[in-house]
Amino acid sequence: MAKKTLSGQILKWFAIFFTTITLGSATSGYFLYNKLSADLPDVKTLHNVQYQTPLSIYSKDNLLIAQFGEKKRTPINIEEVPQQLINAFIAAEDDSFYEHPGVDFKGLIRAGLQLALTGKKKQGGSTITMQVTRNFLLSNEKTYTRKLKEIMLALKIEHEYPKNKIMELYLNQIFMGHRAYGVAAAAQVYYGKSLSELSLAEHAMIAGLPKAPSIYNPITNQARAIERRNYVLHRMLELNQITQQEYADASRQPSTAKLQSVTPEISALYLAEMVRQKIFELYGEQAYTSGFKVYTTINGTLQTTANQALTDTLHAYDERHGYRHSRINKTSDFSPAHAPRPLPVGELPVIGDTLPATVLRVKNNLVTARLQDSTLLIEIPWENSKWAGNTTLRTGEIIRVRQLPNNTWALTQVPEAEGAFVSLNPVNGAILALTGGFDFYRNKYNRATQSKRQPGSGFKPIIYTTALEQGYTAASLINDAPIVIDNPGQENEWRPENYNKKFYGPTSIRSAITHSRNIISIRLLKEMGVEKAVATALRFGFTEEQIPKTLSLALGSGYATPLQMARVYATFANGGFLVKPYFIERIESNEGEIIYQAKPKIACPTCDSSQELNRNYAPRIITPQICFLMNSLLRDVVQHGTATGAKILGRQDLAGKTGTTNEQRDAWFNGYTQSNVATAWIGFDDFSPLGNSETGGVAALPMWIEFMRVALKDTPETPLEMPEGIVKAFISPETGLLTAATNKGGIWEYFQADRVPTRFASGDSATDAGQSDEKPTENLF
Repeated sequence: MAKKTLSGQILKWFAIFFTTITLGSATSGYFLYNKLSADLPDVKTLHNVQYQTPLSIYSKDNLLIAQFGEKKRTPINIEEVPQQLINAFIAAEDDSFYEHPGVDFKGLIRAGLQLALTGKKKQGGSTITMQVTRNFLLSNEKTYTRKLKEIMLALKIEHEYPKNKIMELYLNQIFMGHRAYGVAAAAQVYYGKSLSELSLAEHAMIAGLPKAPSIYNPITNQARAIERRNYVLHRMLELNQITQQEYADASRQPSTAKLQSVTPEISALYLAEMVRQKIFELYGEQAYTSGFKVYTTINGTLQTTANQALTDTLHAYDERHGYRHSRINKTSDFSPAHAPRPLPVGELPVIGDTLPATVLRVKNNLVTARLQDSTLLIEIPWENSKWAGNTTLRTGEIIRVRQLPNNTWALTQVPEAEGAFVSLNPVNGAILALTGGFDFYRNKYNRATQSKRQPGSGFKPIIYTTALEQGYTAASLINDAPIVIDNPGQENEWRPENYNKKFYGPTSIRSAITHSRNIISIRLLKEMGVEKAVATALRFGFTEEQIPKTLSLALGSGYATPLQMARVYATFANGGFLVKPYFIERIESNEGEIIYQAKPKIACPTCDSSQELNRNYAPRIITPQICFLMNSLLRDVVQHGTATGAKILGRQDLAGKTGTTNEQRDAWFNGYTQSNVATAWIGFDDFSPLGNSETGGVAALPMWIEFMRVALKDTPETPLEMPEGIVKAFISPETGLLTAATNKGGIWEYFQADRVPTRFASGDSATDAGQSDEKPTENLF
């Protein structure tokens, strides 16, 4: 009896103890659950998840220019993922994904027993849903508290979202090595393919990465990667996701992975950097992670043409000045200044379109060389190296070569001079093409937008515009004779000269601008007053600090960038309006929503004055009559003056102005049609002279011609339409006065209606004129 009583008491106390422990545990668990629940993030935020996606920059015609951002990612919908790839991830990571409620309790128990028996944590027990929880909602700290939160959140996520949505989140977020996040990025980084193009073996390789992206990486550890891939394939076989034959074929495949880079479809690196800076200015660090897609104003074909035109022109200039044979192997040409000796050919960089090569043989006017990667032998025919003169190449010598458009190879060198080119749509200011130098990676200085160079004679149209506004005409005569300018504060007087050091006596403004007579523009500025030309320059977009208030302004002694000069000439091209250059057409969010759309103010030569005040129109800065006269003068520069090289294009609607500064330190050509305005510049960054005869018409104009040959293809010529208020009169070019139509030396000239000559030249008479079948003036309004 006593034993039964004792046993009963023990059972009673055991029951009480067990109940107490259970209630205590339940109570503790309840409070712990409530405490953890209070700290849990809201799983509903995954409805609007924002993936960290790089900034992508495109041309207007949707060609990729560049990407910026540490994380490579291309978010996709689950419908875009091949089922075989989903199967591979299920086999590799969570074979009961579609059955469990977010947590694999059996796996957790196994992991717990492993910990209890060995004291070591065992990998496993973490479902795809739990990985989503960890990647999106929790930190990476490894604590028991975080694990409990992970389990609780996984259950909540499964309650909130369908399985396919959870899988989509996982496949877009998971880290895959080499800065790739998500399966689409992994397919591009390792294979350069879209998901739909991957093979079974490649699917399994990608699915094997998340377990340990550094260990099972096919780039850094191919053997371990193949081992992991074959494990995934075997698991797929065990789960009946693939057949025995598919397993056998795929597991025998060698690794096809090769690290891929995002390859731009066009090269516009200077413009891409302008975009990057602007987007960072607007959005800060968010610019590199929000997946913005920036569509620029760049035309892919024109950009490629501009790049080639600049490259060809710089090589042509460099070849005119000889082969630097004695310097070709010097350290300074290819490597940092502190390097003690020339670098081996395999370590030399590609600069622009020039590639290092080693001479193997020189025989029968043919050079055989090997490119730096030692895989390609090339031959350089004599005609592609004869520019180097009597240079003798030696076996074993390191040279630079480039491939010409006809696919032959040529001896070359890295040009020492630099250049810039920019093209605008004159109607709205959209930048159509821009390049700021020979090689962006060699020097990121953007000469198209950052340089401060004297525009030289390219500034003269500002002077002549001012003159026409002050009552001068295209027929006005200015004496081209020596002039001495006393500069206060200067020890010596200034005795300016024309480029050819000749003087031509009384010269019309038309002839002066056509042949770029320096003396005429100086005398004209002196007569008008510098302040009037300065005011005109400010209207054209120049700033006070750019414009010297001295007579040297007549020769373009201020400073400007090529982009600014293109803007100036756009005014003449578009009918007299000052447009504002821009390069971002629109910005789209990662979801495709347009968050910015450019609304440039446009030129409207057909609008009346009341319409021009509309905010959608650019301001008119010169009248239609002045603009017409300037176009007439600037077309003569091409047809008869310093830019006659452009006549090779066979068009009558080309206009522009060459520019050459003192000692040929800058060579320019600013030219246009009504559909395209472009500026080409060549010079040295250290302002060294380009050399004798390297004028704008010689050094820079070829770049413009090469570009315009493509830009104007299939574009019909645009006749110069005369506005109201213009009169055409038959005059004597020697006097600028009316002359009889029978005078064989007479010419037709355009005038503003209130500036047409009323007198006849000496020896002519109204009677003589009246006997002609033609009138000495024609009213064109």
